[in-house]
Amino acid sequence: MTTIDDTSTAGTPAVVPDATPVLQARGLVKTFGRVVGLDGVDLDLYPGEVLAIIGDNGAGKSTLVKCLTGAETPDQGEILLDGNKVHFKRPQDARAAGIETVYQTLAVSPSLDIASNLFLGREVRRPGFLGTVLRLTDRAGMRESARRELRELGISTLQDVTVPVENLSGGQRQAVAVARAAAFGSKVVVLDEPTAALGVRESGQVLELVRTLRDKGVPVIIISHNMPHVFEIADRIHVQRLGRCAATITPQSHTMTEAVAIMTGAAQA
Repeated sequence: MTTIDDTSTAGTPAVVPDATPVLQARGLVKTFGRVVGLDGVDLDLYPGEVLAIIGDNGAGKSTLVKCLTGAETPDQGEILLDGNKVHFKRPQDARAAGIETVYQTLAVSPSLDIASNLFLGREVRRPGFLGTVLRLTDRAGMRESARRELRELGISTLQDVTVPVENLSGGQRQAVAVARAAAFGSKVVVLDEPTAALGVRESGQVLELVRTLRDKGVPVIIISHNMPHVFEIADRIHVQRLGRCAATITPQSHTMTEAVAIMTGAAQA
């Protein structure tokens, strides 16, 4: 591990891993007319880590994530994936590069079953004439793959992949969305407020799922307003304020109170 120059209010330097970042942002600038969304933001995401992004409303969290995932194109700056410059013009470009995003709205289809949701937009065709000409989907194959993916992620609350998503609880729906991202997000998974509107038990299940992703070596970015969850799950915390990165801290270097003070401008890192 190596230290960076940002020093906490307690005098403890923040720590970063000794590794090459999977995803990097350098000098990102994004404006909307006269409104500055991002003002020269840098970000590093390392292999097998959970990076939380926090900030007040209007701090630039959503704009930053949209630029990283292809929903917005930065006016200036560069994004690097595995050290190579990438230019995402749409979310499909980021998905094709291995960056999967789970938005707060989840984007699941309630009427479809769990397996169909996992393969939504990536349906597998049956082999031979039935798939190439008649374009029939391989339901049995997708269901077996869905069971295997859920099992590998340790999701025990979703035993029957033929159950329609509309019959699931909020936490289970979130698990389906995260499992879909994990199944296809080979490089990075981005979660937007993954525990919002969930109870204590279901939030705990989602956080455990995030830990499983990290243990599998998949780096995760979490955007959250829930400070206890951030400090429970994050390895490092990127603090956005007024379109800039105010600090990059860790749960070991700063307390929740200090993090909120940096976020609101009451204190500096």
